[in-house]
Amino acid sequence: MSKKNQEKKIKKSSKNEVNIRTKKLFQLRQLGFDFPNNFICTNNIKNILNVYQKNTKDDLNKLCYIVKIAGRIIKKRILGKAAFLVIYGNHHTIQIYVKSNLFAENYYKNHILELDLGDIIGVKGKLFKTNTLELSIYCEKIYLLTKSLRPLPDKYQGLKKKELKYRKRYLDLISNIQTTKIFEQRFSIISNIRKFMTQENFLEVETPMMHPIPGGANAKPFVTYHNSLNKKMYLRVSPELYLKRLIIGGFNKIFEINRNFRNEGLSKQHSPEFTMMEVYLSYSQYTDMMFFLEKLCIFLIKKIFNSHIFTYGKYQLNFEKPIKKMTMIQAILKFNKKIKKSDLKTLEKVKKLAHKLHLNINTCTSLGEIIYLIFEKKTEKKIIQPTFITEYPLEISPLAKTNSINKNITDRFEFFIAGYEIANGFSELNDPEEQKRRFKLQKSQKKNVEFLKNFYYDQDYITALEHGLPPTSGLGVGIDRLIMILTNQKNIKDVILFPILKNKLYQ
Repeated sequence: MSKKNQEKKIKKSSKNEVNIRTKKLFQLRQLGFDFPNNFICTNNIKNILNVYQKNTKDDLNKLCYIVKIAGRIIKKRILGKAAFLVIYGNHHTIQIYVKSNLFAENYYKNHILELDLGDIIGVKGKLFKTNTLELSIYCEKIYLLTKSLRPLPDKYQGLKKKELKYRKRYLDLISNIQTTKIFEQRFSIISNIRKFMTQENFLEVETPMMHPIPGGANAKPFVTYHNSLNKKMYLRVSPELYLKRLIIGGFNKIFEINRNFRNEGLSKQHSPEFTMMEVYLSYSQYTDMMFFLEKLCIFLIKKIFNSHIFTYGKYQLNFEKPIKKMTMIQAILKFNKKIKKSDLKTLEKVKKLAHKLHLNINTCTSLGEIIYLIFEKKTEKKIIQPTFITEYPLEISPLAKTNSINKNITDRFEFFIAGYEIANGFSELNDPEEQKRRFKLQKSQKKNVEFLKNFYYDQDYITALEHGLPPTSGLGVGIDRLIMILTNQKNIKDVILFPILKNKLYQ
């Protein structure tokens, strides 16, 4: 049978199953059946397994411990006058033994035997162990709490199509314990980041999600409209300019973990809606923030792996202190053996090199922009071990402080792991006149039409800077990408519960 015909057959079978279950629900309602809303669990499956799994069969018989639990039926086996159900709850399973002689004949036949996979039930009964020593519940009472009208994915196959997993994450979570574990890890990692930040005496703050002017990153914003105010608003592309306003206002150690929105493409490492942590520390410089990020990463990795070494895909990643550091030029030369240092010296030479590397430089106007393009397109993916890249060109770093020795570069770094950019940080530019000049220069020199469409001059931020921003370092960490690496995932959609997808519907 062809794959297409097989899919049609499955779809037809599923439709028939829905009709049968809907009919069962109708019959229950005709009989006046009311789904109870007041069932109270005295235990959960996870705790029962943790506490009583080690007890012997005799121990449990003597204990005569009665429990009330609830869960979703994921297996059902009928053996004459007995039924075995397996229910799933709290990401764990337990077996329920139902004997017909404990129930009225009609109830056993018309209700218990008619239960379907996916139905949510409440159970009251005694803990015991079967002859195969499986911890189970000897059912005394059973309550149908929710009728499932649609069948669950096949218990052995689960959800096969990746995109279907993303669109119907609830089914993926029911049928795939590995998915559940990934998201438990995700939220544990975020919780541990918050714990670390609190231990380091940083204050968690909140800044607006809707901005009158988008800023803090060169990205296309999502646009909305505020009816009462009669004006356009923008979902934030970055909280940076608001967080720096807080530093101006007197806060000195702050962070925010929240969503950013960028109206751009999707890829295995890009999502239009993503989670970011931004950190700001007054009276510090970018090297302090590099040290701080190193400390945070080592804290997380030791928590998760109890080691400074772990595996991501085919790579063994080593987070032994100190984490490697190299300049952008050094990285280009190290990972591209055919490129010579002299190739990167002048605008004319670097243009020739870009042409040789088949790079489109139509939107680049300066030496620094082309060097960055060579780094981005020909080097980033080759940086596997955790590495800080420093000395970013001035032209691509409008919010970063200029280096005191070389005025063509900024005191900025990016942090790479396994070819992914995980974090970006710098000493913050706190000279309002220089910031104003850079904004204007950036706009005048750009040939990129898309950039100019999305360029917004924030006069209010300049005004805030004129009140005085203390020497400050800032950091932005891509939480989703970091979690990808710490959970060994290759696609950002695998660490976002409900990722944004193309407009294609699956039944």
